[in-house]
Amino acid sequence: MDILSKASPSNGSGSPRVVGFYEPVTGSCQYIVVCEATKKAALIDVVLNFDTAAARTSTEHAQWALDYIERKGLELEWILDTHPHADHLMASAWLKERTGRPTAIGEKVRDIAGLWRELYNMPDVFVPDVDFDRLFAHGDTFRIGDLEGRVLLSPGHTLGSITYVVGDAIFAHDTFMQPDAGTARCDFPGGSAKALYTSLMAILDYPDETRIFIGHDYGTDDRETPAWESTVGEQKAANKHLGGGTSEAAYVELREARDATLGLPKQMLHALQVNLRGGRLPKPEADGNSYFKIPANRF
Repeated sequence: MDILSKASPSNGSGSPRVVGFYEPVTGSCQYIVVCEATKKAALIDVVLNFDTAAARTSTEHAQWALDYIERKGLELEWILDTHPHADHLMASAWLKERTGRPTAIGEKVRDIAGLWRELYNMPDVFVPDVDFDRLFAHGDTFRIGDLEGRVLLSPGHTLGSITYVVGDAIFAHDTFMQPDAGTARCDFPGGSAKALYTSLMAILDYPDETRIFIGHDYGTDDRETPAWESTVGEQKAANKHLGGGTSEAAYVELREARDATLGLPKQMLHALQVNLRGGRLPKPEADGNSYFKIPANRF
């Protein structure tokens, strides 16, 4: 399978090489983060491919990542997600089965799980403390070889989204998009445009040269080729929702008006019941098959 990918080179000691690769069905940007000194690596937000019409999963992108790691002689240390994604299934459980490496997400996934237990009317499912190996709190740190990773709580798109800062690279998930596309939606359960504005401003406090790697890109009317890397300085100057110093009130008005025009992502009602299990399908029933539960008339 031909997968669009691009490497952003390390800028020296303490700076990771970042390999971004793109999943076109959901516009998802996924990352391999590499410590050049030790050849240790982490995966961030890797997609489990999903054919919605057939409710069929496959692993093309996750396998591509593992093949890249093997081909380059890297050693995987972490399987990381930034939040329980609403637009794609995540490959974390499949990756852990094949590598034995730990999975991690933010600790407020516990609160997100509570929201979705009610929406699915499934009070006894979604136990993040069991389904993930580590639940990060704001300010937690971790290592990728010689690189230090730091966790920022970045709510808005969800109430528990986290950002990973590794050296001069920020993995900003569904906060920023590319400057010509603006910012992410925040109308899902637990989302907040006001909280997202605060999260965006916290990211813009980093030095202008800091790289920002986003969670999604869909192109624009003027740009067909997917892109996922920018800098803090570029976002400050040119982000179509924030560039030039948009106030909180103006941003919230703009973001909420835009969100009111958007439909649900096609995979959302399938994805949340997988992603809140750490990327695992629902428990097989007596016939050995897994079945999705889709709420009717709730959205």
